[in-house]
Parts: sequence; C-alpha cells; structure tokens
Amino acid sequence: MCTAINFKGVLNYFGRNLDFEYSFNEKVIITPRNFQFRFLKGKHYAIIGMGVEEENYPLYFDAANEKGVCMAGLNFPDNCAYKQEREGYKNIPSYDFISYILSTCKDMDEVRKALKNINITDTPFSAKLTPSPLHWIISFKGESLTVESVAEGIKVYENPIGVLTNNPPFDYHISNLSNYMNLSAAPAENRFAPDTDIKEYSRGMGAMGLPGDLSSSSRFVRAAFVKFNSVCEDTESGSISQFFHILESVGQVRGANRLQGNVYEITVYSSCINADKGIYYYKTYDNSEINAVDMNREELDGRGLICYPLKTQTQINYQN
Repeated sequence: MCTAINFKGVLNYFGRNLDFEYSFNEKVIITPRNFQFRFLKGKHYAIIGMGVEEENYPLYFDAANEKGVCMAGLNFPDNCAYKQEREGYKNIPSYDFISYILSTCKDMDEVRKALKNINITDTPFSAKLTPSPLHWIISFKGESLTVESVAEGIKVYENPIGVLTNNPPFDYHISNLSNYMNLSAAPAENRFAPDTDIKEYSRGMGAMGLPGDLSSSSRFVRAAFVKFNSVCEDTESGSISQFFHILESVGQVRGANRLQGNVYEITVYSSCINADKGIYYYKTYDNSEINAVDMNREELDGRGLICYPLKTQTQINYQN
C-alpha cells in the first residue's frame, strides 16, 4: 500500500512511499507546457513527477506542477467507484486526474473550483490498462485536500493532517486519530496513579501505544505523529533528509508483509518534491542514495515528454 505526506520544512515539500510487490518500470517524467493531453488543447502548466510512460503519454503516480500544486494517487480498492461519463460535468478518466488538476490549477482555490464540476470516469487508458482504484491527496503549501470517488459520488475532504494512506475512507482515518490523542513525544507522566512512585524505565514512553504494524490505518496514525512532532534543520538538505526519515517510519521492509503466493510488499520508491523549486527527489528500495531531477533545468516550453529512468542499484561509498 502507500503513504503520502505534505510537509513544511525550509520550503514546502510533498511526497510518498509507493508500496507494492513489484515495480511498474516507473520513471521521473517531465511534461512540458505544450505537450498535448487528451483532455486539453493548448498550453498548460509544466509537471514533474513519477509515473509510467505509455504510448508517449504520462500516467502519473505522484507529481507537482510549476506553480507548486502537488498530487498523489494511492490505492483505494473496495471503496473506489468511478462513474460513466455524465452530461454537464467535466468527465476526466481516472488515469488523467492528476494530469488534469496539475496542468490547469495554479493554487488551491482553482483546485476547489475544478473539483466542483468533475466526474472521474471508469474509461480505461487502453485495452490492456484498466482503471486502478485510487483516492488522492492534493496539496499546495500548507493546505491539503483528499478526493474520493465512491458510490455516492465525489467526496472532497479538507485534510488538515496532510497525510493519506489507503482504505478505509478518509473520514475514518480522521476519527481514528482520537484514539491516540494522548500520545506525546515528551517523557511520559504518571497520570495512572499520581500518588505512587511509578517511573519511566525507558525513553520514548510518552508515545507508548503508537501503532507499529503495516496496516493503512496504523500507518496513517504513525505518519501523522512523526510528522507533527518532526524537528529539522532550516536548510534544504535538512528538510529533504527529515522528509525521507518520516517516510521511513512507515516504510515496508521485504519479508514483513507477505502476500498470497509468497510474494512480499516493499517500498518500491520514496519521493520528496520541493514544490517551490520544482525538484523531484527520490530513493528506491535497493538504492538509498537520494537522486534529484530539476524541472527548471529542462526546456519547459517544449512538446515532448522528458523522462529519467530510476537509479535502482545499490550505491556504496567506500571511504578507504
């Protein structure tokens, strides 16, 4: 499964873990302003993100546009329900939803306006690529929204936590946080029996009860706790390092989550986007070195996709 977060460091950052049992041959893709989307003719905002390139077309997993609006799609089976095309609505196939929002919206006001008239359809990209059941987090600076297409229609939630995982629906995750509101990064206090000599025996006991399993509900709580208690250096490198450490707290280690057929879910890649500068940082399961692609070093007024294959091999720096 997956975890995505919006984070304020020295600047604004957004990213995610993509957790799955295999890679999709994903790559960093830059879509320049004059690329012709299926849903839009003419110039649009440039986009950088991670995804797959099919028939010279970008299918994004997570991305940001040149204005700093960020978005990610996360697995949402069982609850997801796309619709057929509806008259009077802006009908956007699920595979194009990220590209549509990021190519046309420069801030959260425009995102909210676009979402009021959207219908996310079940149209497949091709005969071999059927729709994936997703829900989405959209962020801009300190704000985040969660969008879910369910049987009742499109639901848009304000997301003050700036975190998204997978099932159950988003409103459950927000309610579930109440079960952990007493947790603290501070040393534990003896509220159980104040008149007795009960003492801590370890550091970190203020957060005792923080869930440590790999379920989406537990990852939501843990990512939110680590994010809201996060302290980092007021620098670009410090912010990036801290961002990846937050994602590591909910990462999937091969062998810990066994699926049917004796295959294992892993964190295929982790991303961190500097939304203010348009820089896409990433790590992969076997390559913990931080790699970066800067969209502003490319020709953003072009028409063709610019793609960078991932560096997935382990990199070891020998010091002697």
